[in-house]
Amino acid sequence: MKDKTRVHVIISGKVQGVFFRMETKRVADSSNVSGWVKNNSDGTVEAVFEGAQDAVDSVVKWCRKGPSHSKVSHVDKAEEDYKDKFKGFDIIY
Repeated sequence: MKDKTRVHVIISGKVQGVFFRMETKRVADSSNVSGWVKNNSDGTVEAVFEGAQDAVDSVVKWCRKGPSHSKVSHVDKAEEDYKDKFKGFDIIY
C-alpha cells in the first residue's frame, strides 16, 4: 500500500507531565491515524503512527511542536513497513 505508512517516533525534551500523550491521541484521532503513544522511563515519549502518508506526516509535524506546555528538543523518526495492525489510537500506561 503505497499511500499508507507506519512511523515510529521518540520525542525528547519537556514532554512528560504536559498532556503530550493525551494531545497526541486527540491529534491522531482527528487525523484518522492509528497506533499508540506512551511515556518512557527515560523521560521521552514514544509513539507509532499508521495511516495515510499525509495524515501521518501531519501528526509527526505536530509532535515536533507538541502541546502548549511542552518543549520538544528532538524527534527521532523511523519509517517502518505498514502493517495495518491497529484499529484506533491508544495511550499505553
